[in-house]
Amino acid sequence: MIRAEGISVAIGDRHPLADVSVEAFPGRVTGIIGPNGSGKTTLLRVLAGVLTPTGGQVYLDARPLADFSPAARAKRIAYLPQSGSVAWPIRVRELVALGRLPQSPDRWRSPLHHPTPQDQAAIARALADAACTEFAERPYPSLSGGEKARALLARALATQAPVLLADEPVAALDPAHQVRVLQVLQAQARAGQTVAVVLHDLSLAARFCDRLVLLNAGRIALAGPSDEVLDSPLLETSFGTRFHRNFSGPVPVLVPTHPIETNDDR
Repeated sequence: MIRAEGISVAIGDRHPLADVSVEAFPGRVTGIIGPNGSGKTTLLRVLAGVLTPTGGQVYLDARPLADFSPAARAKRIAYLPQSGSVAWPIRVRELVALGRLPQSPDRWRSPLHHPTPQDQAAIARALADAACTEFAERPYPSLSGGEKARALLARALATQAPVLLADEPVAALDPAHQVRVLQVLQAQARAGQTVAVVLHDLSLAARFCDRLVLLNAGRIALAGPSDEVLDSPLLETSFGTRFHRNFSGPVPVLVPTHPIETNDDR
């Protein structure tokens, strides 16, 4: 379990987060949604320990995250940023192997060059789950944008950390791979992992997230079970648009219809 209490972040004159409290539980997918600039990425970076808040505290299994060393934190939290990059022409399989580094008991025995059977199994599973097996031997720079996104996801999956934080993991993917990736994240949660993910597609959030946190202007507008959050008028107020909702079909559907105008009385 990972929990944030009273998180505030100030960056110069900006305050992207103000007094935000949120928690994500093992066995569930927690979605973080909200309009552009609402603080979603900032919140995920704070939860991952990448950004130190100016106020409040993050707890990992009831222990302050600040008490963990970087190595201990990397072993427990896998973080997939919104726009990851790789600076050298490494093969995809080697890139994914780097995700095993936090779990290596011997710093002199790199999973990149001397993988254990456990490393090999984790790497193969991550490649398969992220649909990367077919291009595992290709250099990372040769991949398309969507393939790169899946390779970075595979690296995070290979860590096998108890907490997985993913910032817009399906943004660059085609519809089939969007569903595949979110099915994998949902399966990770069902297996006991704590999964928190930033999403923009509300239909996908309704389908794959157990709980949702709705951010607006750096504050929590609403948090709770997905169906309650997505059915609330606060969703429209926060996004500034009306939605067509259909929760009775085989999969839930939420489609924005038109912006809210000052004289819009529904």
